[in-house]
Amino acid sequence: MKLSEAMSKKLLKICEERDISINKLATICLLTQSTVQNIIEGNSSNPKLLTIVRICDGLDMTLKEFFSDELFTNIDRED
Repeated sequence: MKLSEAMSKKLLKICEERDISINKLATICLLTQSTVQNIIEGNSSNPKLLTIVRICDGLDMTLKEFFSDELFTNIDRED
C-alpha cells in the first residue's frame, strides 16, 4: 500500500470512529478543508510533516499514535 493511501484510510477511519466530517476534521486541526480533502483523495501524495502534526494536535494524539496502525506496516516506498 502506498503511504498516501494509508494516510487517507487512517483519516477516514478516525473520522468514522469520532463521528466527524472531513470539514470538521479540518476545522479542529486548523487546516483548510481542501488540504484535508486532498490528503484523503490522494491528491497530496506527500503531505508536509507540519500538516500531519497539526492533524495529530487537532485530534489530541501523538504522531506515534497516528502511525501505530497496521495500515503503515508495509508501505510501498515508491509513493
